[in-house]
Amino acid sequence: MKAKIIFLSALIFSAVFSKAQIYSGKSYEVSFFSHGAIEDIAAVSKSAQVILNSVKNEIAIKVTIKGFDFEKKLMQEHFNEKYMESDKYPYATFSGKIKDTIDYKKDGVYKVTVAGKLNLHGVEKERAIQGTLTVKGAEITMDSKFMVALKDHKIEIPTIVTQNIAEIVEVTLKLTLTEFKPK
Repeated sequence: MKAKIIFLSALIFSAVFSKAQIYSGKSYEVSFFSHGAIEDIAAVSKSAQVILNSVKNEIAIKVTIKGFDFEKKLMQEHFNEKYMESDKYPYATFSGKIKDTIDYKKDGVYKVTVAGKLNLHGVEKERAIQGTLTVKGAEITMDSKFMVALKDHKIEIPTIVTQNIAEIVEVTLKLTLTEFKPK
């Protein structure tokens, strides 16, 4: 976790000295969906932090695990206590680099691939995540939908509930960023 804090600090620090264009959050929505044979499970979080360095094409995202809201409070309790162990692993993080060329000064829609590291439940995995980046005026929106295998991050599902929880869950990101202006 200290590595992620150091990464975010280094990203901001390097941006200040390289006169990089830094974007941070205006609004965030991170959700996931698990299709089970017995029931579907869905949750949404609006508690995230995002920093985008447009000169270096680097992005860092940090999501608070306890920030996910479920329709059923018992699901939320089990998610935090039994599966995600959110007291032990309070955040999911992703840090990476956009591999595509983007003109951040020109309105447009860009298909992008971001290569980096996803840290979930204390297990870090290299990922290449595809999505759409839209530049419109002073705002940047990022949308992505990708799959996460629970076993890749050592998230164990008890045999008794395997029909309720999918082994692979769909994660959706909808991020809106604006230029970061220090106070």
